[in-house]
Amino acid sequence: MNSPEPVIDAHLAVALDALLAEQSVTRAAARLHTSPAAMSRTLGRLRRVLQDPLLVRAGQTMVPTPRAQALRDEAATVVRRLGALLSPGAGVDPAALHSTFTLQAADLVGAALAPGLLQLAGQEAPGVSLRFRAEDLEAGPALRDGRIDLEVGSIDHVDPETRVEELLALRMVAAVRPDHPLTGRTLTPARLAAAEHVVVSRRGRFTGPLDTALAELDLHRRVTVVLPSHLAAMALAARSDVVCLIPAALPGAAPSPLTDAATTFGLHLLDIPLPLPPMTLGMAWHPRHAADGAHHWLRDAVRRTLRAAGSPAT
Repeated sequence: MNSPEPVIDAHLAVALDALLAEQSVTRAAARLHTSPAAMSRTLGRLRRVLQDPLLVRAGQTMVPTPRAQALRDEAATVVRRLGALLSPGAGVDPAALHSTFTLQAADLVGAALAPGLLQLAGQEAPGVSLRFRAEDLEAGPALRDGRIDLEVGSIDHVDPETRVEELLALRMVAAVRPDHPLTGRTLTPARLAAAEHVVVSRRGRFTGPLDTALAELDLHRRVTVVLPSHLAAMALAARSDVVCLIPAALPGAAPSPLTDAATTFGLHLLDIPLPLPPMTLGMAWHPRHAADGAHHWLRDAVRRTLRAAGSPAT
């Protein structure tokens, strides 16, 4: 019959290190913030476990046995390793990272985020690669299952464990081609409602906050097409008379990186003459990544990239 495995007691290793370093029960007790009586009992237990006296009396002092002298450096090494193992996670060196992060974001958010994030990675963490996944309907389970590391965008799912941080508060503006009929005169709610609209919705919805605001004035807009992508909607607006709503920075803030795509398409941005609720852009992650140094760098890089050209959410 096999004998049982010995029980590993980390406290004994720490006590052994203190006793061999101090060569005194009293000083070892003070070092470990315990009483001399308790340390004396621990020394007795160590003697039984190691079958060696370890420290023996020599006049007014105690001297180590040959076995104790042989164990001194090894005991100190074990205690240092225990301290490193059981201490809170230290910050990682981004330059030493070799990781692939998967982010889920709408196409417009990805287009705004990717250039700055890649620049930061090149400067600080050249071993990091980024994978962007299209926005879908299962961000919560995907975070939980580890299929994505970070969701960035308008966080509209509520899972109890999901960590969410707000990054930017944005407003909606109307994007049209430069010679669109709406650009000739002051934009009014009635003129906005009379135009043809493209709605961006990954769920295929025809209505949104603009329709609610128009309905309070007994106005209704005509939505001629629904697309799942802001970039596709802006491409359509650049080639037709449809109006596309896109997020932009709040008044007084620096330009939002999300409007860079509108400049690429040559679109003209119009303020909407209605009190629409602001849109909040944020990021969400699973709590298992909360203390991970690599993920902490990723979140900080996203935060710095998106806030560099905008204002913090309020």
